[in-house]
Amino acid sequence: MTLEDFHAIIPAGGVGTRLWPLSRKAKPKFLYDLVGSGQTLMQSTYNRLVPLCGADHIYVSTGEQHVKPICEQLPQLDLSAIFPEPSPRDSTAAIALAAAVIARRFGERSVVGSFAADHVIRNNTAFAESVRQAVVTARAGYITTIGIAASRPSTAFGYIHEGRALASEIPDAPSAHLVESFVEKPDAQTAQGYLETGEYRWNAGIFIMRADVLLDNLRQTKPDIYKAIQAIAQAWDRGEEQRAQAMGRWWNGIEKIAFDYSVAEPVAAKSGVAVIPGGFGWDDVGDFNSVAALLPSSNRQNIKVLGDSDNLVYLDSAGDVVAPQSGRTIALLGVDDLIVIDTPDALLVAPRARSQEVKDMVAYLAKSGHHDIL
Repeated sequence: MTLEDFHAIIPAGGVGTRLWPLSRKAKPKFLYDLVGSGQTLMQSTYNRLVPLCGADHIYVSTGEQHVKPICEQLPQLDLSAIFPEPSPRDSTAAIALAAAVIARRFGERSVVGSFAADHVIRNNTAFAESVRQAVVTARAGYITTIGIAASRPSTAFGYIHEGRALASEIPDAPSAHLVESFVEKPDAQTAQGYLETGEYRWNAGIFIMRADVLLDNLRQTKPDIYKAIQAIAQAWDRGEEQRAQAMGRWWNGIEKIAFDYSVAEPVAAKSGVAVIPGGFGWDDVGDFNSVAALLPSSNRQNIKVLGDSDNLVYLDSAGDVVAPQSGRTIALLGVDDLIVIDTPDALLVAPRARSQEVKDMVAYLAKSGHHDIL
């Protein structure tokens, strides 16, 4: 099921704060196999998209320092399909630049989609059908997102409020609905209320739209970003020198802002965003508890091991998440529900209940001057 007018963009950013010390600035989580599948998250994302758009319609937007490891993991990816960023400017710039270059190469009505490099998806067949319906909906002029079926009242994700059905308008996308609004991460009580209505879905940050629709809306909502992106895109395929000059002049001045805020939310307010329900099993591997949920239990004590289990010894311990990554033996005695991440230059020990706060430890380390281990 190859969608010939469809181009997939993989934004591969991140600074390695929520899965530290395993994930670092120089090697973010998408470069790891975090679920024991035999593939890194980046490789899994790429392989999931190839059947939908073909290998020659997949692009990666990433930091300059990550180009080499990505090329090593995806040797089949052509250099012309990589958009190196000298500094992070968030998802609006990453998606818009790739879309603007694709529009110049293949036409403004090309359909582009953004799929994060670090998501885990369990059912690729169901994922493919959601993307197919999203592409059809995007062709009709909507900025389209895929809303994940909420399996619990999570406070870690933003939500999408699903509106009226669009099946009569877009018969080839029977699951499409209008988006009423995007909602920020709620408190627990509000999240439970969302779940009970059946009208809210998790926002996974997946967006699919025609290039001209994206760029026209960006011109209206963020004209300065639009101007800079178009200037860079115009120079992109004119040789390395012209590209470097354009990036040097424009890139670092682009506003750092997420695509949700710059385009999706204001366009949703004008009834221009649609949602396709996604029931394919999804996780953004946002912390070590997420990692634990994706790993099989190695024993009756429900200890989850990321790495060589021969380097773990435990007694009267249960529910721990352990990553033996340093080559030495980790011995657990009488400790439950801990995170123990052992790398050659840094060791993290924390309660699992505080896994969302690992990023706070990274910020404290940076403030304390420990930049060499970040």
